[in-house]
Amino acid sequence: MANDYQSEEEVLGKAYDSRLMKRLLGYIKPYRKYVIMAILMNIVVSALGPLRPYLTKVAVDDYIVKSNYHGLLIISLILFATLLFEAAVQYFLTYYTQYLGQKTIYDLRTQLFKHTQQLALRFFDRTPIGRIVTRATNDVEALSELFSSGIVMIFSDIFNIVWILIFMFFMDIKLSLVTLSVFPVLIYGTFLFRKKARESYRDVRLHLARLNSYMQEHITGMNVIQVFRKERAEMKKFLSINSDYRGANIKSVFYYALFYPGVELLSSIAVGLIIWYGGGEIIRSTLTIGTIFAFLQFTEMFFRPIRDLSEKYNIMQTAMASSERIFKLMDNQTFIKNPDNPIKLNTVSGEIEFKDVCFAYNDEDYILKNISFKINPGETVAIVGHTGAGKTSIINTLSRFYDIQKGSILLDGIDIKTIDKSDLRRYISVVLQDVFLFSGTIKSNISMNNDDIPFEKIVEAARLVGADKFIESLPRKYDEEVKERGSTLSVGQKQLISFARALAYDPKILVLDEATSSVDTETEILIQRAIEKLLVGRTAIVIAHRLSTIQSADNIIVMHKGEIRETGNHQELLAKRGIYYKLYQLQYKDQEITKAV
Repeated sequence: MANDYQSEEEVLGKAYDSRLMKRLLGYIKPYRKYVIMAILMNIVVSALGPLRPYLTKVAVDDYIVKSNYHGLLIISLILFATLLFEAAVQYFLTYYTQYLGQKTIYDLRTQLFKHTQQLALRFFDRTPIGRIVTRATNDVEALSELFSSGIVMIFSDIFNIVWILIFMFFMDIKLSLVTLSVFPVLIYGTFLFRKKARESYRDVRLHLARLNSYMQEHITGMNVIQVFRKERAEMKKFLSINSDYRGANIKSVFYYALFYPGVELLSSIAVGLIIWYGGGEIIRSTLTIGTIFAFLQFTEMFFRPIRDLSEKYNIMQTAMASSERIFKLMDNQTFIKNPDNPIKLNTVSGEIEFKDVCFAYNDEDYILKNISFKINPGETVAIVGHTGAGKTSIINTLSRFYDIQKGSILLDGIDIKTIDKSDLRRYISVVLQDVFLFSGTIKSNISMNNDDIPFEKIVEAARLVGADKFIESLPRKYDEEVKERGSTLSVGQKQLISFARALAYDPKILVLDEATSSVDTETEILIQRAIEKLLVGRTAIVIAHRLSTIQSADNIIVMHKGEIRETGNHQELLAKRGIYYKLYQLQYKDQEITKAV
C-alpha cells in the first residue's frame, strides 16, 4: 500500500495548474457576489495602507517642520480616522473571505461524499479506506485555506504592491528607482526559492505517505504484532520512516529559513539605500525629510506582501496537490448505472431466477459460471459450498452491488438491470456475517434513521429475533449509545441487531449470509425460531456453513468452484452421497470431536 501512496504522490507538486484552478473556481461561482465584494474591499484596504506613509510625509513637511501644531492635530485625526476605517474594512474583508471559504468547502465536501456513496463496491474493493477518508478531510481542508486565505488574499498582496508603487513614483521617481534597485535580486531569489520549495514539498509528501501507510497498516494489525512479539522490530522500521520524514521537513524548513532572512536583508539594503541617497538629496535641499520617512515606511510595507506571496505560493502548491487527488476520486466512474427508463416495481411477489449467469470481479476470471436456478415466491433456498465457491457472489449480484457479465437475473420475470437500484434494494434485506453498526443508538441502528419506521415496529422486530431481552436489560434500553462499530456489544448482540434491522424494513426477500455463524448456540436457537415465523410469505436465500441450520429449506443448492453441482432438499442430497453428503459428514465428525473434548 505504501507503493500506492508513493506512486500517487510522485506525479504531484505543480504549483499552479490552470485546468485544476478552473474546476476549483467553479465552486466559487455560486458565491461570486462575495468574491466581488472581497476584491473591492481589497482595493480599498490596499489603498489605505500606503496612504498612511503619505500622510506621515505631509505631517512632517507641512506641520512638524513648520511648527504648525493645529495642522498637525488635524492631520493626526485624519490618520487616526484612516486607521479606524481600514480596520473596519479589514474586519468585513476577513469575515467574507472566511465565509466564502467555508461555504465553498461545504459544497465541495458534500459533493465528494455524495459521489463516494454512489460508487460501486468494486471501487472500495480496490481502494484503501484510509485514502478515501484523507480525500474528504485533509485534502478538502487544504483547499479551505486556498479559498479563504489564498485566492482572494493574493489580490490583496498584488493590490498592495501596486498602490505602494503608485504612491512611491508619485512622490519621487528617482528615490523609487533607487529603492527598487534590489528588486531583480529579490525576483531571482524568489524564483530559486519556489523551485527548491517545490522539490522539498514533494519529498515531504512522499515520506508522509509512507508514514501514514505504515501507521494505518500496523495499528490495524496491532493484535498480530503483539501476538508474535514484533513490537521492537516494527519500532525500528517506524523510526527509520519517521526519521526520513523529519529529514524532509528539516530540508523544507532550511529553504524557508534562508528565504525569509534573505528578504529581510534586501529590505534592510533598500532602507540603507534610501538613507544614503535620500540623505544626500536632503543635504542638497532637493528632497524633504517627510519623503524619507514615507519611503522608509513604504519599504517595510513593500516587502511584507512579497513574503506573504511566497506563503501563498506554498498554500497554492498544497491546494493543487490536494485538488489533483480530490478530482481524481470525483472523476472515478465506477458506477452501477441505473437504466435510462427504469421499470417501476409496484408490488413484488418474490420470484427469483438466475439464467446462465457468469460473473467475474476481475476481467474474465469468472467466480460464477453458467449459474441457473429458480426460486418461487415464499420458498427458502439454501446455498452451501466450500469457501470461494461463489455463494456470496450470488447475493452481491442479486442486489446489484456488482453487475454480471453474461446471462440475466430476473425478479418476478423482470431483468433487474431494467429496475432502479434503489427500488430493487427496497424489497431485499441482507444480514451479513460481518456485522457493521454505526455510532448512535440501538434504535437508530435498527431503523437506520428511517423516519418511516415507527418505534413500535423497531420494538416488534427486536422482539421477533429475541434481541429485546438484552436490549431491555441495558440502562437506556433502545436509546443505549452504540460506540463505533458496536465495540461495547458482543458478537451475538450485534448479529441480533442486524437481524432486527433487516426485519424492520419488512422485506419481500430475506438474504442471510452466514447470519448465524458468529453466534452462540442459545442465540442461534432464538434466531432460528424467529426465522421460522418470519419466512412465511417471504422468499429467503440462506448461505450457511452450519448445515444443521438449513435442513428444513425447501431447496438446497450445492456450489463448487463457481458452478452448481447438486440441488435438492436435505434428505435427497444425503441420498446422492455427493459433495453435500461429504460436507455433512465432515461437520458431523467435527461436532463429535467437539463434544468429546
